[in-house]
Amino acid sequence: MKTLLVVLAMLLSACSSVGVDHYANNQPVFIATEFFNGRLVAHGMLKDFKGQVTRRFVADIDAYWNDEGVGTLDEHFTFDDGEKQRRVWTLTPDGSGSYIGTAGDVVGPAQLKFAGNSLFLEYVLRIPYGDGTLDLTVDDRMYLIDEATLLNESALRKFGIKVGELTLVIRKDPR
Repeated sequence: MKTLLVVLAMLLSACSSVGVDHYANNQPVFIATEFFNGRLVAHGMLKDFKGQVTRRFVADIDAYWNDEGVGTLDEHFTFDDGEKQRRVWTLTPDGSGSYIGTAGDVVGPAQLKFAGNSLFLEYVLRIPYGDGTLDLTVDDRMYLIDEATLLNESALRKFGIKVGELTLVIRKDPR
């Protein structure tokens, strides 16, 4: 019985995570319209469920905002095996000072949550898999390091089980 209680406690603690509000006092403050504006470049890697790096990539991102305050992140990925992908995020103001994010390969909307230097969002990403597709839940956590550098950690899950992770650095392109 004691072993069962220890295992149950470990499972429950693994399910809890730090919320974005934990970072409310961290600086610099993440303002989407300031960081996601202009040319950005991202360098990243994907790991499988064992923590082994399976792919690396570079992404060029064109970020801009229209007169209604709607943002666009036009992302062009090039993977180490030569594969190219494109994702276009649309960030629409939600009336509470935050944004709803949508993209062609994202199932449903994603609510962006900001606090201090951090941005968290969770969404379902539909990826090609074999002859079909696979839906993965992505828990994105971004941390603004300085005005030009953003670190992004993402956990990828299927049926609540972690199947991979993504780590990337996004920097303002000085060109």
